[in-house]
Amino acid sequence: MWYFLNVIFNILNKKVYNYFPYPYFVSVVHLLVGVGYCLVSWSVGLPKRAPIDKELLALLTPVAFCHALGHVMSNVSFAAVAVSFTHTIKALEPFFNAAASQFVLGHQIPLSLWLSLAPVVIGVSMASLTELSFNWTGFISAMVSNIAFTYRSIYSKKAMTGMDSTNVYAYISIIALFFCIPPAIFIEGPQLMEYGFRNAIAKVGLFKFLSDLFWIGMFYHLYNQLATNTLERVAPLTHAVGNVLKRVFVIGFSIVVFGNKISTQTGIGTVIAIAGVAIYSLIKANMEEQKRKAAAAVSS
Repeated sequence: MWYFLNVIFNILNKKVYNYFPYPYFVSVVHLLVGVGYCLVSWSVGLPKRAPIDKELLALLTPVAFCHALGHVMSNVSFAAVAVSFTHTIKALEPFFNAAASQFVLGHQIPLSLWLSLAPVVIGVSMASLTELSFNWTGFISAMVSNIAFTYRSIYSKKAMTGMDSTNVYAYISIIALFFCIPPAIFIEGPQLMEYGFRNAIAKVGLFKFLSDLFWIGMFYHLYNQLATNTLERVAPLTHAVGNVLKRVFVIGFSIVVFGNKISTQTGIGTVIAIAGVAIYSLIKANMEEQKRKAAAAVSS
């Protein structure tokens, strides 16, 4: 379900950008629909709303800020270049995670892990050099989203409380929405009021425009919700491999659906990058497993 929703979201999202290229506003819509969904779910008690206090709010705010920044930058990239290319760049996320763990958190990252990231960097570089839809806006914004999501995972570890994942994600969405609204108003507001909405409605009609925005918001929220719920239920290894395969799915489907022409080098680069992420995920998950076994042995 997570893959299925993710693929549909990516395809619908890009189709909207083809006639309505306003990523800051669309990012707000994604979160707005999700927040609406959360509020309705809470009102009917599915799930029961977990109470939030000042301390928890202080823990979740940096997570939500990074979530908002990563989300908006991903969308700027999706609007600027081919979906498959954005996902290839986003395969670099483990590299940023490893760097942040070593240099920000002070964790020792073993050499084997660093070496497994070499193919990821090489693959992404190869794919970028010959990507036909390449532009710097798309590339840089995808890179910024990598950094933002890396910090999100660091802060998330600190904010891991007793609250269930559905409630945590709901609160993060609400706080992130407040971060996303001001840039959307300042950066795209004037153009949207002048001709953005008018042009989109002229191209596809009011009903299709509104229903497209609603459904991409819905699919965005549900796929993230399912990803969070999956993480809660499976071992790190399963989730890591799952994430890699998700990129393969999305890249494959987007190339088929949009008929993106990709050069041989871009294709090879993408495959190398994904293979590198798979090796990295396996090594990392094995380390986690070893740690868990060691901890269990000590406690028993």
